[in-house]
Amino acid sequence: MFANQQTLQPDALKTHAAAVGLDTTTFNACLDSSKYGDRVQQHVGVGTLLGINSTPAVFINGRQVTGAQPYEVFAGIIDEELERAARR
Repeated sequence: MFANQQTLQPDALKTHAAAVGLDTTTFNACLDSSKYGDRVQQHVGVGTLLGINSTPAVFINGRQVTGAQPYEVFAGIIDEELERAARR
């Protein structure tokens, strides 16, 4: 779904749900009712306040890492933070 974000409209989501074997009656009813819409919007609002504007977003010791990053990016930040903590 991340690779093809042009197909995230409700009808396409229903097709994806069926393709992976979800109970389509339950899934479609949930999607059509927007049962969790308010909760999702609240979380989006919190993310916006934190400066998050894309997914995935990860914080390592307060440092934001945005987007899909390779292992080396995470390892580098973690190593820097460990070194900084050791100097304290």
